[in-house]
Amino acid sequence: MAVNNDDVKLIGAWASPYVMRPRVALNIKSVDYEFLQEQFGSKSELLLKSNPVHKKIPVLLHNGKPICESSIIVEYIDEVWSSSPSILPSDPHNRALARFWAAYLDEKWFPNVRAAPRAATEEAKSAAVSQLKEGMALLEGAYGEMSKGKDFFGGERIGFLDIAFGSMLGWLRAVQVMLGGVKLLDEEETPGLVKWADKFSADPAVKDVLPETEKLLEFAKILMAKAKPAAS
Repeated sequence: MAVNNDDVKLIGAWASPYVMRPRVALNIKSVDYEFLQEQFGSKSELLLKSNPVHKKIPVLLHNGKPICESSIIVEYIDEVWSSSPSILPSDPHNRALARFWAAYLDEKWFPNVRAAPRAATEEAKSAAVSQLKEGMALLEGAYGEMSKGKDFFGGERIGFLDIAFGSMLGWLRAVQVMLGGVKLLDEEETPGLVKWADKFSADPAVKDVLPETEKLLEFAKILMAKAKPAAS
């Protein structure tokens, strides 16, 4: 049953993996919310007012009060709607591990995902793919350690790291196509992550908010077309 006693709004955009994180968290907690879509290439007055420091999405508005930055929003959702399934691990060490790998994804791995299709030469593209595969190997190891044989990084249910990594699955699949069919999710090299990705994508909290690969590919064409004049 959805929680209806609070005024909850989320400022975001459908294609953003960072916006997907609080959407999944709110779905897990069965919280009703209004999704306020930002238009590509512009920033609304509400966004600028709600996040004057970074001027970025996502922003959660809970009873009119803004909360910014995707991971912070997910933790906030977990704390405020605490009676529902927990998102963060209860064990301090597991919680620290989840935060560590989420930071790795944001600071190192996903920037490489975004940069790989923009590589100017085949040599640079090959180097970028190698970096991404090294990262996938590390994440495969983390999955084996943290899942303990269950479906998700969080165990039997989607948890904090599942949301952090799973929010990037749409773009990961799109980039595989953009790189000419490179397999970063590979049944031989990353069998655990392949099964995890299928389970995550099919979860009721996820399937309606995970962007389709084809839509992301079309959006990527627009992004890259706009980036070319700026680069020149």
